[in-house]
Amino acid sequence: MISNIFNLIVYQPLYNGLIFLMDVVPWADAGVSVIIFTFLVKWALFPLSQKATKTQLKMREAQAGIDAIKEKHKGDREAHARATMAFYKEKNINPFSTFFVTLIQIPIILALYYIFYQGGLPNVQVETLYSFVSVPVVSMKFLGLIDITKGSLILAILVSASQYFQVKFAMPVTTQKPAGTSMKDDFSRTLNLQMRYFLPVLVGVIAYNISGAVSLYWITSNLFAIGQELYIRESFSQRKN
Repeated sequence: MISNIFNLIVYQPLYNGLIFLMDVVPWADAGVSVIIFTFLVKWALFPLSQKATKTQLKMREAQAGIDAIKEKHKGDREAHARATMAFYKEKNINPFSTFFVTLIQIPIILALYYIFYQGGLPNVQVETLYSFVSVPVVSMKFLGLIDITKGSLILAILVSASQYFQVKFAMPVTTQKPAGTSMKDDFSRTLNLQMRYFLPVLVGVIAYNISGAVSLYWITSNLFAIGQELYIRESFSQRKN
């Protein structure tokens, strides 16, 4: 039941959009089409992700106040929770907005991944197409050089590099471990370091072992996320000034 709803509402429209793009842009191979299509979908989701990013920036900016409340109400969870929510309200921050925005995007991201991983390329799933979408001739040679039906070392390296910079821009800078830090702080710092250095290597290895189409989707997504982060930071900074 859930699977049928997912296919009808999310997967099928996105798959038809990709095939339609390949048909109306005849000069574009499957790799170029994946890049264009991923960019268009990310651009459509930009208002949602922009809101989430702004909330994250506000929360980073307010971290000193959160830490002060935590220290003041140490040992009293109820008072700590009340003071924290009051602080968020005072600063006009909705900490749950990031969660809801992310939740909305998950089905779309899963559908895109499924399309590029095993969604009918180069053999088009004719039974999934709408009546007005024609079956194009699909070339799986990206720029006439890279076969994106299989893993590519070049694309895997680009995935890893773009993931590193995406995490670098998205996550706060990790400082040296101060004396007297709690186990929670140690865990947060360790997670930050793993996300910054281990995750790019991991996704690079994964990208090398799957379709190059997925790698192109990953690279485009990361580059879009980097550009989005820089744009929102700049606009957020200008509004403050």
